[in-house]
Amino acid sequence: MYNDIISIGPVTIHGYGMMIGIGVLAAISTALYRSKKKDIDPDNVIDITLTSLIFGFLGAKLLFCILSFEEFIQNPLKTLLSGNGFVVFGGIIGGLIAAYVYCRIKKVNFLKIVDFMLPEIAIAQGFGRIGCLLAGCCYGKPTDSHMGIVFHTSNYAPNGISLIPTQIIFSICAFALAVFLILYSKYSKTDGEIGSLYLILYSAGRFVLEYLRGDYRGTIFNIFSTSQFIGIFTFILGIVLFIICRRKRSS
Repeated sequence: MYNDIISIGPVTIHGYGMMIGIGVLAAISTALYRSKKKDIDPDNVIDITLTSLIFGFLGAKLLFCILSFEEFIQNPLKTLLSGNGFVVFGGIIGGLIAAYVYCRIKKVNFLKIVDFMLPEIAIAQGFGRIGCLLAGCCYGKPTDSHMGIVFHTSNYAPNGISLIPTQIIFSICAFALAVFLILYSKYSKTDGEIGSLYLILYSAGRFVLEYLRGDYRGTIFNIFSTSQFIGIFTFILGIVLFIICRRKRSS
């Protein structure tokens, strides 16, 4: 896996950034296609997607800086401008806050928009994890399995060691989540169901897959990784929201 895809003079196209870009385009394209069937204003789709992505990246970087505070203090500019160093849960929180503010300003149904957009967010996450594979970040623990992958030129993963392909597993799970949510949305009758299912399934999957990670991500109480700890609360929130939605549906 190589993160430097192509160099043209002083400009280098990195695999991580390229896959993020492809993920964004795939998410927007899918959203615009689905908006015709869901009777949602395409302009709102583009505006909310771009706004949520911008603040999602800011939220992901902010949470990384908080969790890696010593590294941030030592070299704040490098940490902020680095193409790496993002925490997905920070991105989810930042994106949802931005979407909520936008919906309040434009007087758009927030839960309906969230239900519509989250499958596309899962698609973008799937491509983003492919970028992680190319860069070598978010790598797995050493393994003797024939399914392991070996990095040779990574600046992040240990080179020459067979590792669990966590990036590939994350990517497959993200795409599968997107497909499931899109299919389920055809039968959902209550606003908020898709959003709550995303929180439940993403949090549960992330909690389990974190045990396969080999990179240091900080610990809470020396038991959970930061993402696992946050995931406990988002999982509970998703369960509560789903129960509320189902009760509304049956009433």
